[in-house]
Amino acid sequence: MPLRFTPLMKKRLTRRARFMLQTALRLFPELHGKTLTVGYTRAHLGSALVPRHAEAELTIRLKVRKLSYNTIGHELTHLVQGLSHCQYDREIFTGRIPSGEKPCDIWTLARSELFCDDAPTYLKLPPAVREHWLHYAKAVRALCIAAIEKRATHRLYIAWLEEQIHQLARRSLEQNDHEMQLQLLF
Repeated sequence: MPLRFTPLMKKRLTRRARFMLQTALRLFPELHGKTLTVGYTRAHLGSALVPRHAEAELTIRLKVRKLSYNTIGHELTHLVQGLSHCQYDREIFTGRIPSGEKPCDIWTLARSELFCDDAPTYLKLPPAVREHWLHYAKAVRALCIAAIEKRATHRLYIAWLEEQIHQLARRSLEQNDHEMQLQLLF
């Protein structure tokens, strides 16, 4: 996939950021053959200009400092969200990704473990999960995959997912309390 960098991004682009972009893009076959413009943002971790038609220019903006695969994946998922609503190629887009930030977080985490390097921004996570994200990342990813499957029959799949994540944190806390009690010396 050809990448085009804005002049502002060219000044800030690091080898690490370029490598991360190229690695992440390999996991988005829906975007292959399209040109992606990558710009710089100071305001947020990232942003995407969601395409409204199949021929629209694909643009994301990223903050190079503290860049994570999760942020890159999230912004690329926004592009796929937009393109999936255009329905320009039914073979590539077998299912639409619902619009919105929370579905974007869910589909990003479900796409690959690569995107589990940082906690999602929009999903409601208990403080313990956010603070110890790497400990919970695989379990939350599995729950995101289950939520996408559940979506076919359960309208409130996001609420279900957030409740499951909350229970995951509660179970982990209870388990830690139990282990701590066993370790107490009298």
